[in-house]
Amino acid sequence: MEGSHTMKHRTTVLGLVWVLGAAGALTACGQEGDGSASDKPGDGGRPTVCLVMKSMGNEYFQVMQKGAKAHAKKRGDLDLKASGIQNETDIDGQVAAINRCVTDQADALVIAPADSRALVAPLKRAEKQGLKVINIDVKLDAGALKASGMKVPFVGPDNEQGARLSGDVLAKELGKGSQVVLLEGSPGADNARQRAAGFRAAAEAGGLKVVSAKTAHWETDEAYNVLGNMLTAHPDIKGVLASNDSMALGALKAIDAKKASVKIASFDNIEAIRPYVKKGRVVATVDQYAAKQAADGIDQAMKAVEGDEPTGWVKTDVKVVTSGDLK
Repeated sequence: MEGSHTMKHRTTVLGLVWVLGAAGALTACGQEGDGSASDKPGDGGRPTVCLVMKSMGNEYFQVMQKGAKAHAKKRGDLDLKASGIQNETDIDGQVAAINRCVTDQADALVIAPADSRALVAPLKRAEKQGLKVINIDVKLDAGALKASGMKVPFVGPDNEQGARLSGDVLAKELGKGSQVVLLEGSPGADNARQRAAGFRAAAEAGGLKVVSAKTAHWETDEAYNVLGNMLTAHPDIKGVLASNDSMALGALKAIDAKKASVKIASFDNIEAIRPYVKKGRVVATVDQYAAKQAADGIDQAMKAVEGDEPTGWVKTDVKVVTSGDLK
């Protein structure tokens, strides 16, 4: 009987160890390492660079992650830890990812912030712990950076210019006097403000009338609901200025549900939007080369780790994509 009791006790302990191990694995979910060398500095391993992105449900950041991993492998002189968040407004998820990078004693942190102001404080704490910080995709707020005393280089596109070019295509397609609406990104993101400004500039130059502008927080489902309400309130809408392709996909569903005849100008050039660009339902989108942005961010991070501190804006390319580019 005692032997049986001892075996049960050992089985229970082993089970507990397994559960704790599984819990640890789940906690690390979303944080992926690339490279065989040690992730810890100071023991002969290569430098570790963290890449913190936004929603991994967005195809744009899936492309960014794939490109970052390929670039890190090609360089061969660093270990990359890439992670994303659950949705575009999961600021707490990005803060947790930044804290993991600090705990893991990474050498550098490359971030596409979900919010241009809220992420400055945790990034400042990371910098104090010795991490080199590089900003990509969405620019951190200049005022918040100045208040923190940080000088963070930005690697990314001119979002306002890109949106202006995309909106120009829609304006030519629809003609002066046409009613359009604007689907904006998350209010706290600098690129949301820039893209809205670019689209508004295109609308004004092309004689379009913006009858409504609302945020859909970059999300497809939210854009479906928001645009559905807009179409009900403004039945004469002829165009949509969508600040990213994920929202454009939701807009397309809303247009179909209302059986409306509405054209869209968008931004990001994800794979899922291209069939609609080919058909002309989306008259333009903007390629901002997600993979290249991540690669350039990693290169700048490695320069910083090696003592060559980058500064200012490293501008990356944008290109308007229309049906003629996809034939």
